[in-house]
Amino acid sequence: MNKRRDVLRLLAGGGAVMGLSACGELPRGAPVPRAGAARATVLGLPNERFHPVVDMQLAQDELMKAAQRRARFHGVATPYDMPKYEMLAVSGGGENGAFGAGLLCGWSEQGSRPVFDWVTGVSTGALTAPFAFLGSAYDPQLREVYTGISARDVLRPRGLIAALNDDAMADNAPLYATISRYLDDRMVRDLARAYDEGRLLFIGTSDLDAQLAVIWNIGAIAASGHPRAADTIRRVLLASAAIPGAFPPTMFDVTLDGRPYQEMHVDGGTFAQAFLYPPGLTTQRRQRTAAGQRVLQAEAYVIRNGRLDADWSRTQRQTLGIVGRAIATMITASGINDVIRIYNTTRADGIGFNLAYIGDDFTQVSPEPFDGPYMRSLFDFGYVRARQGYPWAKKPPFAA
Repeated sequence: MNKRRDVLRLLAGGGAVMGLSACGELPRGAPVPRAGAARATVLGLPNERFHPVVDMQLAQDELMKAAQRRARFHGVATPYDMPKYEMLAVSGGGENGAFGAGLLCGWSEQGSRPVFDWVTGVSTGALTAPFAFLGSAYDPQLREVYTGISARDVLRPRGLIAALNDDAMADNAPLYATISRYLDDRMVRDLARAYDEGRLLFIGTSDLDAQLAVIWNIGAIAASGHPRAADTIRRVLLASAAIPGAFPPTMFDVTLDGRPYQEMHVDGGTFAQAFLYPPGLTTQRRQRTAAGQRVLQAEAYVIRNGRLDADWSRTQRQTLGIVGRAIATMITASGINDVIRIYNTTRADGIGFNLAYIGDDFTQVSPEPFDGPYMRSLFDFGYVRARQGYPWAKKPPFAA
């Protein structure tokens, strides 16, 4: 049996890889029944997460309650009297997350970075999002995460045979340890305090069994006081950055109708490389606008940890080379489509749009995943541009 073909089929998601059946399936708990995916719970909190494809009512209720808390924090009568609502979406991108980290730190230095009321993150953006959410005080930690770590702080390679018998090509236990080192009890308390002030932090993962996008309400989990709150947040961040096939999935023990089950979660980028809010979440806003009523003034910022032009590369005329390049192309196309979707949604809702991405003036190429010198160079690239006053694009370069 050709081992390279085994690896290819594993990474491509083939269900029955030839030659592997004798190895057996790794043990796992029973998956949540099809009809109950949106009702299963990890900590027993009614608002710990949302399933936007299934039902947005819970998220809509959470948004309204948060707006009321935010109005009280600002000392105004209604949410519509609040200062401009500042939103941030941070995309996936692996080691390219150094760009967004540098941009945020340089933006702080420049002096005009807002305190964000709403932050979302996917994959490497999920690792950035808590620091971005908590503000400039956490810039030293954010800088260290993207300039002071190496591949050994993220992954532990597995041998080929071990990878084929296990659930991924590498072990991401080092990444969990890295996340835990920074997401300590003080950070959890700060996340809870921000939530009590009416600010929201959402992280996206993908539930493989149910084929559902899941949005985790990190602030609500932090504010719950649950003894497993900190560990759950760390595991959500780990799951959001777990590239299928490359890193193991994160298994969450859940309950449904009093019975135990287990969910398998991987990279939120499986569904979207970036998200701001589901369009259905602003139905009431559009109704108020159509009726000539006041709406909350809002501004959206999107940090795309990647390029938006074609990433040219010579493709090897071999099966692995062709499939690998095709997967990379699909991921790139997904990221571009996400930017377009966010732009169209914000424009329809009358929300200001601002986009940052890696331009063609950054020419370095990472020689390997999570290469330290590459990440430091990319961090500095984003930092210098932001410190000078980042030229936020008001629409995607390919938008009409």
